[in-house]
Amino acid sequence: MTEPTEQTRYPIEHPDEAGHPEARGQEQAVLIGEVIDDPHAPAIDFHVVNDERAGIYEAIAGDTEIAGLPYNVAGDDRLVLMSTSVFPEYRRQGVATELIRRVLDDVRTRGMTVTIMCPIVRTFIERNPAYADLVDPEHPGATKGSHHS
Repeated sequence: MTEPTEQTRYPIEHPDEAGHPEARGQEQAVLIGEVIDDPHAPAIDFHVVNDERAGIYEAIAGDTEIAGLPYNVAGDDRLVLMSTSVFPEYRRQGVATELIRRVLDDVRTRGMTVTIMCPIVRTFIERNPAYADLVDPEHPGATKGSHHS
């Protein structure tokens, strides 16, 4: 290859930064629907990178960041999971579901617990109760995910 390749990075907006709460609500509804309706393997092959300096788990397909789940560290053994984001062209393909699964698997491997601020993560755990033990009993965070049946 003669042309240089450069990693494409996009800022992931968070609800408090985006300035468009209605758009964020639509994204959450789409991603919650994905978690409920599509428990299968993702249609896109990606790997997950934990950028501990930035405090985000990033889903990377090729050289492109396609999704992220930012977190805050609380003490030595707990992560506060903030808000799952998937870029629009990668939604409805199982990315959010698989990103959350891999993040929670990493949390388990590290012997940590989570506080959930993200309703998408909460919905995932409601649908996958094998992960319920990772929710910190003293600091569970959001107590309900979706209101869908």
